[in-house]
Amino acid sequence: MMSKPRIPPLGSLRAFEASARLLSFRLAGDELGVTQSAISHRIAELETILGVKLFERLPRGVSLTDAGTLYYPYMRDAFEKIARGTALINRIGTTDDLALETYATFAIRWLIPRLTDFRKFNPNLAIRIGTSQLDWELNIDSSDIGIIHTTRPERMNLHYRLLVKAEMCPVCSPQVAARMDGGSGVKALNKVPRLALYTAPEDWGTWLEAAGLADTGQAVTLKFDTYLAALQSALDGQGLAVAPDFLVADDLKAGRLVAPFPLKVPQPGAWYMICRKERVGEARIRQFERWLVEQFGATTSS
Repeated sequence: MMSKPRIPPLGSLRAFEASARLLSFRLAGDELGVTQSAISHRIAELETILGVKLFERLPRGVSLTDAGTLYYPYMRDAFEKIARGTALINRIGTTDDLALETYATFAIRWLIPRLTDFRKFNPNLAIRIGTSQLDWELNIDSSDIGIIHTTRPERMNLHYRLLVKAEMCPVCSPQVAARMDGGSGVKALNKVPRLALYTAPEDWGTWLEAAGLADTGQAVTLKFDTYLAALQSALDGQGLAVAPDFLVADDLKAGRLVAPFPLKVPQPGAWYMICRKERVGEARIRQFERWLVEQFGATTSS
């Protein structure tokens, strides 16, 4: 059996990671609270252990050799994992909250109204909700779990639990729907303003194509960045919006919104609960995941 290679001293590895990231022994020393000379000695120690040269010493700063360029991503990822693990242990040791991150639309229109049910059966688990407007603002590393919509559930370090594959449908207030009476197809659509998302410009086009209707775009009068804003505009009687069905299920049931057209089309991608793979077995994450799955089953079957 092959013996494991010797792992160099942590101090030398930290000196290398900082120097490779900053391309400066001086800046690495400032970051780690040691002198430039100490960084240089630690790098020399590491190069001796590895038997390869990691840096080219230049008149101003340093540059990575081929070996250093190859080694750096491993050290960067290793220290990032150590930092994440340390932050996780610190958080677990100081709070019993379950930190959840999701979109403001999902939190306000679906999650928060249902949390009373979760609290009823899980009174000892506090939920801490952080919201973002757009995909790229979400950072699962700062939370225990996330609830997202994606067409590519393929990040290798994440566990994805499918919650729902939504369908899209146009909705409006009863008053706006009444203005479409006596018309059909484009004729009915042109009687009312159309509300759209400039962050999801394909929504209306996808629905119109499935309905066999031409999209002239002439009826679009208001554009929003979130479904939350578009649906509030629809509730206020300002026009017709396309949205995922589960986000409007409560309003349709209560009669605050109506769906004047029966056609629904699949929303590309799906909605998932995500967490880091190494955390799938945590009791509080399993607890909330089971509840989410049950709630989505009730929403889509009602």
